[in-house]
Amino acid sequence: MARYAGYKRPKNTKQALKHLLAYMGIHKWMLLLVAALVIVSTSASVMGTYLLKPVINSLILPGNVKGLAFAVAGMGIMYLCGALATFAYNRLMVKTAQKIVGDIRQDLFAHVQKLPLRYFDEHTHGEMMSRFTNDVDTVQEALNNSFTMAIQSFLTLTGTVIMLFVLNAVMALIVCLFLGIMFVFIKWNGKRSKVYYSRQQTELAGINGFVEEMVAGQKVEKIFNHEKEDMKEFHRRNEALRKASTSALSYSGMMVPAIVSLSYGNYAVCACVGGLLALSGMMDLGSLASYLVYVRQSAMPLNQFTQQINFILSALAGAERIFEMMDEPAEEDEGKVTLVRAEKKEDDSLKESETYTGIFAWKRTDGKRTELIRLEGDVRFENVVFGYVREKTILNGISLYAKPGQKIAFVGSTGAGKTTIINLINRFYEIQSGRILYDGIDIRDIKKDDLRRSLSMVIQDTHLFTGTIAENIRYGRLSAADEEIRKAAEIANADSFIRRLPDGYDTMLYSDGNNLSQGQRQLLAIARAAVAQPPVLILDEATSSIDTRTERLIEKGMDAIMEGRTVFVIAHRLSTVRNSKAIMVLEKGEIIERGSHEELLEKKGRYYQLYMGMYELD
Repeated sequence: MARYAGYKRPKNTKQALKHLLAYMGIHKWMLLLVAALVIVSTSASVMGTYLLKPVINSLILPGNVKGLAFAVAGMGIMYLCGALATFAYNRLMVKTAQKIVGDIRQDLFAHVQKLPLRYFDEHTHGEMMSRFTNDVDTVQEALNNSFTMAIQSFLTLTGTVIMLFVLNAVMALIVCLFLGIMFVFIKWNGKRSKVYYSRQQTELAGINGFVEEMVAGQKVEKIFNHEKEDMKEFHRRNEALRKASTSALSYSGMMVPAIVSLSYGNYAVCACVGGLLALSGMMDLGSLASYLVYVRQSAMPLNQFTQQINFILSALAGAERIFEMMDEPAEEDEGKVTLVRAEKKEDDSLKESETYTGIFAWKRTDGKRTELIRLEGDVRFENVVFGYVREKTILNGISLYAKPGQKIAFVGSTGAGKTTIINLINRFYEIQSGRILYDGIDIRDIKKDDLRRSLSMVIQDTHLFTGTIAENIRYGRLSAADEEIRKAAEIANADSFIRRLPDGYDTMLYSDGNNLSQGQRQLLAIARAAVAQPPVLILDEATSSIDTRTERLIEKGMDAIMEGRTVFVIAHRLSTVRNSKAIMVLEKGEIIERGSHEELLEKKGRYYQLYMGMYELD
């Protein structure tokens, strides 16, 4: 017997079912065939039992051996058809269920790709991953097993009760009484076990999280000699899990024995009453035989149907969480200006090109007129006001400009708004007021994919994907040739350590590149940015995990890829921003100082204090 693990019920069953039925409707003909085969299988089981009555009364008692042989053969064929129908609908349902779940998973992932960055800020990774794993698995399990089993159990139970009344209405009331007692017990037991299974899941999640933390933090645990205290905490959590599991299994474990005992009691009572009726001539022997078989069959469908309904409700709860995520509004993109490859004509004007020329242009269509504006990397902020929540602004009327080829640096304490400016250039968030212009075009008029394709970014928290080193660098530009990948690695000073690896550029990376040092991972991220050859380059603490010697080598290579490009730099090491065209000192969302390194030192303001170590960057 399957057990119900006590998942939460759906808050809006109707809405969750509506969404799920929409996916099931795509395969409605296959599901109708499954339903028809379930009916055939159930009918064979129910009718086969009823045929015992005419076989006993009309063939066995009169001694009609030849007729009995034909009847047995006919019943065998009917049962065989039922068995084949069961085999067929199980296979078809598994295949159909996998297609439905595949469609759901595909659409869910596609929608997640379109969600705004704000959604990821407000939801934990674990919470979102549970939609793809736990919730999808629950729906899959219900479609694979519970859907057909619930239908079959309901039809079997309904057919059995009808046939009991057909055979003997008075005795059928006895069976209905016992079935009612079983139903009440199942509901009571289900409620009790649900409480303890929910507690078991909570305790299990807690102990898994604790073990994961301890395994990941072994160094810290050993440094501070915290083994004994952690062992005590593990013992407490383990004991709580043991008690919850014991209670849950105790209640679920009594389900089958109790139902079997009630079933035997039902059978004994019906056998005694039926025997008395048969002896008094009020019931024939064939009806009694069929009736007693139905009595033995009546308990299991009720138990199965109740259990499967619980699993279906659990699946609907999982489906509700999945479709809640799918119903989240996608990232809005009203932009119409696109990024295209371009080449110069003889008169120095631009035209679109199908091949890579190293020149890109913004394509703006106004009615019948199409205009190509060369992508140069001119970025301007005009009185930009922004806050992640409207109640609290992060940037208060920021105005700045970066001309093509200039290197602009942002320095300031944590929370001053440095990274926020970078996020707004990428249009990860929408500003409250003001304008951000890119080559004279409001970035809200540029398609987001094209806007972001014109930028390349290296952030402090590097992220590498499972794959080879070459594939991770090529992530910056999928069309990059092997030679371009090696050139980008040389610029980032990554080529030397890559070549020392056993498989060189074909070395596989796993778990976000954990087989490399933090500095090596950041070098690969810089190489990925270099291979993209973008007109605008953003470096957000790009060299924070690299030693000073390597940083100097990288700066020489970076100068090569920065040439002719607009560069925005965020850095805590002020030595990395000295050669910037302009340095912006931010404090509480405002630019309090701006100028070159020498100009700011002469002012002897905040930058001077930072540079001289009189004021620390947090």
